[in-house]
Amino acid sequence: MKNLILLIIICSHFILSAQIINEQWVKDNYTKKECTIVMRDGVKLFTSVYAPKDTKEKHPFLLMRTPYSCSPYGEDKIQPRLYEFHWKEFLKEGYIFVFQDVRGRWMSEGTFMDVRPFNPNKKKKTDIDEASDTYDAVDWLVKNIPNNNGNVGVFGTSYPGFYSTMAALSGHPSIKAVSPQAPVTEWFKGDDFHHNGAFMLNDAFNFYSGFGQPRPKPTIIGPKEFTYYTKDNYKFYLETGALSNFSKLMGDSILFWKELMNHPNYDAWWQERDARVGCKNIKPAMLTVGGLFDAEDCYGAWRLYEAIEKQSPATNNKIVMGPWFHGGWSKGDGSYLGNARFGSKTSKYFQENIEFPFFNYYLKGKGSVDQLAEATIFFTGENAWKNLDSWPPKGVVLTPIYFNNHNQLSFDKPKTDTGYSFYMSDPSKPVPYTEDVLTNRTREYMTDDQRFASRRTDVLTFKTTVLENDLTLAGTLSADLKVAISTTDADFVVKIIDVFPDGFEYDTLVDGKGNGKLYLMDGYEMLVRGEIMRGRYRNSFEKPEAFEPNKLTTVKFDLPDIAHTFKKGHRLMIQVQSSWFPLADRNPQQFIDIYHCTDKDFIKSDITLYHNANNASIVILPILKR
Repeated sequence: MKNLILLIIICSHFILSAQIINEQWVKDNYTKKECTIVMRDGVKLFTSVYAPKDTKEKHPFLLMRTPYSCSPYGEDKIQPRLYEFHWKEFLKEGYIFVFQDVRGRWMSEGTFMDVRPFNPNKKKKTDIDEASDTYDAVDWLVKNIPNNNGNVGVFGTSYPGFYSTMAALSGHPSIKAVSPQAPVTEWFKGDDFHHNGAFMLNDAFNFYSGFGQPRPKPTIIGPKEFTYYTKDNYKFYLETGALSNFSKLMGDSILFWKELMNHPNYDAWWQERDARVGCKNIKPAMLTVGGLFDAEDCYGAWRLYEAIEKQSPATNNKIVMGPWFHGGWSKGDGSYLGNARFGSKTSKYFQENIEFPFFNYYLKGKGSVDQLAEATIFFTGENAWKNLDSWPPKGVVLTPIYFNNHNQLSFDKPKTDTGYSFYMSDPSKPVPYTEDVLTNRTREYMTDDQRFASRRTDVLTFKTTVLENDLTLAGTLSADLKVAISTTDADFVVKIIDVFPDGFEYDTLVDGKGNGKLYLMDGYEMLVRGEIMRGRYRNSFEKPEAFEPNKLTTVKFDLPDIAHTFKKGHRLMIQVQSSWFPLADRNPQQFIDIYHCTDKDFIKSDITLYHNANNASIVILPILKR
């Protein structure tokens, strides 16, 4: 009899763990309720609540606030992400899922504002921001949704990552755990639409031509997409020309595009939209998540974590960075990106060992988070997770690597006093970010082969000799270039590249689409990190300065953090160029208003990069000593 009972228990456990979580399962086990939650100023926000039918225990909330719609609308329709994503583990644990259209978007009332500034000094009911809207929403939920345990977790990727940060600043005592994932954090220096002051044209135009369309009243109908006259991405952006021509295509109704065009410098308007403002005395546990190869918000993940560490040192603050594209930790298995392999299912590792335990501990009191390190970072190249006590990790030594004659990179300073390299930057033939002809900007370009760029005369390429030992970089990269240009402005792009050995190939296919072994990995030049700097901002983002033609000038700027090991037998390569198109708009290479100039204002510029004993151009590498 005992053996029979044991067998029944084992079989019951197997059935429970093996159950298929699909739309019907959600309908059988959850009840969907649509409601409007009134904010302190009277504006009503549309909210979808998926609550377990089980009443044997009280359940925690997982909240996502989004400008991208909490569709499908209708209490008989189920959000597919609940059972298609890894959230199914939270469903089995009985979490209450809440999705909310933010103010002014889709079915919510009010006026939408992009990256609405945080107001730490709210005094009247009309003093609202995204933090106060989160506070009011959470307060209503814990008081009105039956059978909840009073604990709320907030998460979201990209723009919802920004709203997650605002939730952490709301101060509501029920919010116990927050995970900003690829959070929109700062839109002038590093996220989405500007990098070091350079306008990221492709993403900005593609996004705002649809997203930015006005919505006169609550609706479930999405905006119309812009119709491109060609499927050749490079051709469209080049032939459209100056930014003023893109503004004509946008028309007068897209408010934020007009703001972008009228705030060319890092003024107060931009500064108050920095999500790091107010990151003080944060009470919830924080888990910031990002992708090493996120083409959109890699900057935001690193810098938000850093800001919380500095401004709110008592906060339980963690960071996770994996080898992912934008949102890759919740899509696919994270074992590869493009032609680059990572050796394991990194997304699954994050979901099962970090995200789920994090929320389950703080919202349900289950399990432990003792295994969660301060910084859980995946190091590409060696393809290994590292659990670190800090980021950057202890043992990092900032070390200059020097550009030298004969296209060499060396840790030795140049000895000659005559070294320099030269190229002409021609805006009519900008350097593409990829060799492929594409319709849309790819996410894979972040690991793309750079051999096509090495073959261009307007790209300088320097590389080390074959590495005799592994070289691990962990932290922020900094470029310090000694240059002279023949005009009054120019951009500078620095790319850090891992050159694979001759004869290298993967042993198996990644998938059936030609990735991996079918691609020529022999001598592959893998982009590991790249960044652009608009030269006029070399001394100040607030006060741009013209270059004096042909005068030696220093251009310093940071690249996003890196976590990569250049393996023994590989080479480290650095490329320098002055366009990265159409990721970034073309600089007319004159000190004029780029946002309102015309096609005739674009001119060629002669660029000289000095690398000699007196004027040594360097990139400062954060080398992790073992």
